[in-house]
Amino acid sequence: MPGEPQDDCLFCKIVEGHVPATIVRETETTVAFRDINPQAPTHVLVIPRAHYENAAALAAAEPDLAADVLREAKAVADEDKLDSYRVVFNTGPGAGQTVFHVHAHVLGGRGLQWPPG
Repeated sequence: MPGEPQDDCLFCKIVEGHVPATIVRETETTVAFRDINPQAPTHVLVIPRAHYENAAALAAAEPDLAADVLREAKAVADEDKLDSYRVVFNTGPGAGQTVFHVHAHVLGGRGLQWPPG
């Protein structure tokens, strides 16, 4: 069921404290932690505590929660003193999504070229 924790979801296990992560911020609705394979000096994932497969599903079901994720992405950037940063949501395996629990990548601390990838 959307929003409910999934037993086989890595990020749900991080939210529940069953899998360790380097957590940098927590709110009532979100958790932010360092990516284990960073692509920039700052590479933090911001996830909702509720399970949704991707950004589109989250936005359709709970737009206020989607806004919480984006607010926390800015808070992460502020804490890391980033004046420029990128927020990326990958949706689907063709876009590089490997964990199917919506997550925002906050990337910064180096020049980020366009187009990405």
